[in-house]
Amino acid sequence: MLHSTRGIVFHSVKYSETSVIVKIYTELFGIQSYIFKGIHRAGSKIKPALFQSLTLLDLEVNHREKQSIQHAREIRLALPYQSIPFDIRKSSLALFINELVYKTIREEEANPALFEFLWASCRELDTTAIPVSAFHLFFALHFCHYLGIFPLANYSEKLPWFNLREGQFQATVPGHPHYLEPGKGKLFNALLAECNREEDENGEPAAWRNSEIFAALRAETRNELLETILLYYRLHLPGFMGLQSHHILHDVLA
Repeated sequence: MLHSTRGIVFHSVKYSETSVIVKIYTELFGIQSYIFKGIHRAGSKIKPALFQSLTLLDLEVNHREKQSIQHAREIRLALPYQSIPFDIRKSSLALFINELVYKTIREEEANPALFEFLWASCRELDTTAIPVSAFHLFFALHFCHYLGIFPLANYSEKLPWFNLREGQFQATVPGHPHYLEPGKGKLFNALLAECNREEDENGEPAAWRNSEIFAALRAETRNELLETILLYYRLHLPGFMGLQSHHILHDVLA
């Protein structure tokens, strides 16, 4: 049966001299692998550039349940990026987002809320004129909502110590090394509070728009926050072994 669906490219691998297999997160079917034959032949209507990470696509697909490799009847660029390919900060952030999502999502079923979040985040990164120095912090934490591991933003003067293993603040120092001391914990709680906001005063998504205070932080502090978030992922997602792309961010966003 033929279906129309939007899709976000995660990863592609060469299958033969002229063909590729592409992992695409689809709106209707979650993560699926599609084979595209002959794209490296002269005169192919499908261009390899369509399979760059986080490319936003419109697809016509023949979907068969429990089939490991699916087939697409048609593929079109849905929204061409205007700034990500030409802005090293944004392109580095796109690599980070792609690696984080690719290494955490395993769903072979529809998740409309998660798909809309990813699609909107890609568009926001491309179109925003706001400094993006803290974009990755907000994305990575907001993403925790959809993974079911969002921390509890319960900081107070009586609960100043953030326990990464438990995902919440507590009154005393945890009996293990995975925690934030009160000063850093208060900053982390402010980040959590912003990520809990559903929309800003204009009714628009507020996952990171109110980020001036975090963008103004020293690069070293933002790096520490990112390392804390990635440690939190490792503690709460079985099989998550960490990333490589965030090392590039440390340099590019400095």
